[in-house]
Amino acid sequence: MKGNKLYVGNLNYTVTNDQLQELFSQYGEVASVNIIEGKGFGFVEMTTPDAAEKAKDSLNGQDFEGRALKIDEARPPKPRGDRPGGGGGRSRGGFGRRF
Repeated sequence: MKGNKLYVGNLNYTVTNDQLQELFSQYGEVASVNIIEGKGFGFVEMTTPDAAEKAKDSLNGQDFEGRALKIDEARPPKPRGDRPGGGGGRSRGGFGRRF
């Protein structure tokens, strides 16, 4: 494993950052935890790649708060400059041309 940041998916919506930190701290020091509210996933950053690998291997597929965790190495975010701006690329409020 190259990095030390993990994607944690299939989270129960009631899980808190503190609960996730406590769970992952069994495998090494946790640098940060960020649950994306209302989405059912989050990110855990361990202080070393070894700790991240250990946590991933141990917790992937394990039941936590009634759901099987899906853990993988986090991918870097996609650049935001490529997206068309405002309105999803529609022109004139979404209406087609009028002749």
